Amino acid sequence: MCGIIGYTGKGNAQKIMLDALELLEYRGYDSAGIALLKEGQTQIVKRAGRVKDLRNLCAEVKPEGTCGIGHTRWATHGGVCDENAHPHRFGRITLIHNGIIENYRELTEKYALEGALVSETDSEVVAAVLEHFYAGDPYSAIRRTVLKLKGTFALAIMFDDQPDKIYAVRNVSPIVAAVTKDGAVLSSDVAAIVPFTADYFVMPEFHVVCLSPGGVEMFDLSGDKAPIDWQKVDWDVSRGGKGGYPFYMEKEIMEQPQVIRETILPRIKDGRPDFTAEGIPDEILAACKRICVIACGTAMHAGLVGKSLIQAMIGIHVDVVMASEFMYNDPVVDKDTLVIAISQSGETIDTLEALKFARKCGSPSISIVNVKGASIARASEHVIYTCAGPEIAVASTKAYTTQLAVLYLITARMAVARGLWSGEKVTEFIEELQRVPQVMERVLEDKEEIHRLAGTILNARDVFMIGRGLDYSILLEGSLKLKEVSYIHSEAYASGELKHGTIALITEDTPVIAVVTQDKLKSKELSNIREVQSRGARVVLLIKEHETMDEGGEWSCVYRLPQMADAFMVMPASVVLQLIAYFVSLDKGLDVDKPRNLAKVVTVE
Repeated sequence: MCGIIGYTGKGNAQKIMLDALELLEYRGYDSAGIALLKEGQTQIVKRAGRVKDLRNLCAEVKPEGTCGIGHTRWATHGGVCDENAHPHRFGRITLIHNGIIENYRELTEKYALEGALVSETDSEVVAAVLEHFYAGDPYSAIRRTVLKLKGTFALAIMFDDQPDKIYAVRNVSPIVAAVTKDGAVLSSDVAAIVPFTADYFVMPEFHVVCLSPGGVEMFDLSGDKAPIDWQKVDWDVSRGGKGGYPFYMEKEIMEQPQVIRETILPRIKDGRPDFTAEGIPDEILAACKRICVIACGTAMHAGLVGKSLIQAMIGIHVDVVMASEFMYNDPVVDKDTLVIAISQSGETIDTLEALKFARKCGSPSISIVNVKGASIARASEHVIYTCAGPEIAVASTKAYTTQLAVLYLITARMAVARGLWSGEKVTEFIEELQRVPQVMERVLEDKEEIHRLAGTILNARDVFMIGRGLDYSILLEGSLKLKEVSYIHSEAYASGELKHGTIALITEDTPVIAVVTQDKLKSKELSNIREVQSRGARVVLLIKEHETMDEGGEWSCVYRLPQMADAFMVMPASVVLQLIAYFVSLDKGLDVDKPRNLAKVVTVE
């Protein structure tokens, strides 16, 4: 979950790495550091805190060099302190690491490192093992060290006697690399590569890459030169900045109409969903007897919406499983189970390992991923890329709604493949999906009204959210957003379950956000809302425009959502919930983009 950067060339390595680390800080912001190699001397500057603190320290220390590595950390092994910050150095070796080395204690004992290490990290142990094996040949030392490691790792390494060179190797944890006009660069995220070039490659596992001012070479662990599979960034480079907004989260919320259009339009041909470009045959959608969605966090909440859609419209059973629990609950998946893995980054380790397990069981698979060439995309039989572009804020917004858009397309294509829908019904469904960006734009035009709505829960200690069916599915995500960025305790409940215990938590003036968008459930939902009102709750209601409510005078606040077919109401409602969370965090003066204790990409179990 850490951000790594490496650069060698003719440029100012310090500036290049500090700028890149600011882009990568969403991957971890407990501490940060850089190491510069110049004339056989390595200078390390690191400290606990944010990249801005590292930048201030560099302004004092003034490290120099045109070859260096940098790291922004999310602590896993060892507490947050200067000593545990990366880079780590042992003897002639300096490295940065993303991942977890599971057998670091055994390695510490085997190579008699106790007392020789200055940090509490597993990463420094790797540097020490590399030093043990290093006799002038970096490839041999890396190969012998990697064979001793158990766990996940992305390593960028400098050797004191290898001027202007950076070596890298990985297992599971990602590394991308590129050639620039004046050197070469590597990173844990393509977002840090984009300022230099649109051409990059994803390092294969257990290969060694060598960056030098003259370019990039790659070898397998046998020492044979390996070909590089170059790819091109397929999103607008200008999306990488804040675009004049105070925080990335607001910018990314506002981008949703555009990125949903870009996600769905290329996959609609003659008014019908089409996955020809992805090479997904109708047979995979027609033959499955059940579906298992594997995901974590926000992506799992997208999967829950997909479950409701597919079960209601296709009539087959769908399980949505937390990827972190999948392999430990004796999963039942086989050749008749279509596995759908969902991940913004495509690097979520729990989802990746669950997907690999399912494929070993013979399950066909489709992954929904936002990053081209990501590990989950490569591990999946088929992949559908969302077009969200770089999502820098830790709290996901546009990645979530583009995942939803893809799930709508899958649902419609599955109905076509199974012969369930007439041409007229398919056209009607797709036309409504194509309306989503326009409807979202209407909600975004109301953001100041939603800002006032957020003010009603600004000082709350607890916020409860209630709804039924699809409304409940999106409230799980809305509640997560509020927790992530505002630190207000928030829980979403299926409103029919209130009387089975949850209503004991409702006290005088407790804020309750209720979403009512499903016609078949409207009367039941309003009845459940009256139950919490009778206990003194202050209800904020999201309901479709033109809906009539006899109890209209009882609501603390009402926001009327633009009208869509019931199955699509999750889209405008999701935007409102995102904006509520954003404005609460903003008005509390918090760091909206970088909530405490969280990192964007979870690459460790």
